[in-house]
Amino acid sequence: MRPEVPAQVPLVCPRCRTRSADGREMHTVSLRRALRSEGDEILDGELGCDNDRCGATYPIVDGIPVLVAEPGAVIAGQIAAVLADRPPATLALLAGPLPDDSPLVRHLDHLSVYLDAHWGDRAVPPPDVPAPAEAFGGRALAERLAALPDRARHTVELGCSVGRGLLELARTSDLVVGVELDFGALRAARRLLAGQALDYGRKGTGRHYHEARIAPPLPARHVALVCGDALDPPLAPSHFDRVVALNVLDSVRVPAGLLSVADGLLGAGGELILSSPWSWQSAVVDDAHRPPGDDGPGWLAALLEGGRGLEAPYALLEQAEVPWWLRREHRAVHLYLSHYLRARKLAPVRLPP
Repeated sequence: MRPEVPAQVPLVCPRCRTRSADGREMHTVSLRRALRSEGDEILDGELGCDNDRCGATYPIVDGIPVLVAEPGAVIAGQIAAVLADRPPATLALLAGPLPDDSPLVRHLDHLSVYLDAHWGDRAVPPPDVPAPAEAFGGRALAERLAALPDRARHTVELGCSVGRGLLELARTSDLVVGVELDFGALRAARRLLAGQALDYGRKGTGRHYHEARIAPPLPARHVALVCGDALDPPLAPSHFDRVVALNVLDSVRVPAGLLSVADGLLGAGGELILSSPWSWQSAVVDDAHRPPGDDGPGWLAALLEGGRGLEAPYALLEQAEVPWWLRREHRAVHLYLSHYLRARKLAPVRLPP
């Protein structure tokens, strides 16, 4: 994290913000101390809430601020990701005798799937899938982000995973913020966006992994990463003129809650970009909060155009069905059709007194 990021974004304390009769009450966080630095980046340090009545502190771990109400619990729950800075061959040896649901195996599997989906076009060897080598899983979405017609001042991507969307969004944004709760995914994104190669284990079958390397893009200097909850991001409302959430709506407990969060971050006239394969799992999405019927795109379009539960209605700019595939292992590739939507936030509707 660069020292100027907390003021640039700005970052908000997730522990003491409240909503009262007077509206939202929130306080920013600022840098208290740097414990380890490299060049102009703080790798380990401490952020503190500027509210004297709160006094909450938050760690910077491996260059990533951890801004959740209980940062220790989040990091402890992902300790495999924190400690997994080892050669892929070593990690594969460690994972071999472990059960499939062990934290290290789950971490390696997750990175294998999403590094191929985000960065497979830069990987050597390329993913072994029944598709052209250049057609990495997220190619269609990445191309749409790279070709956005308007420039944004501040963009946020909720659920940025391993960071390919951030790279493409940086082409048309002065500053891009990526929010992600998976710390291992953020560590991979940070390395790649800093212009460093990344070695990882690509899953074969069972708990066998084969080494692959991602060639880095040019460094993306105006990208900031935050370990935070997409449903409760530590960001100021109405601060962004572009909010993005790709394939996240069906990956959170309350999809409408994610829409409300995205809407709250977006200023009037800003651009909202969403995509979803509308693939539901009860273990992920609360059954009571699934959209009614089986027309997810129709539900989303109607909700945005009507402004139901949102600060303002939206004008739909673009909709499309795009392929998105995930390589699970050597013999399994899941192909989805992801619904892509781009919309413009209109001025709030003023009701007569």
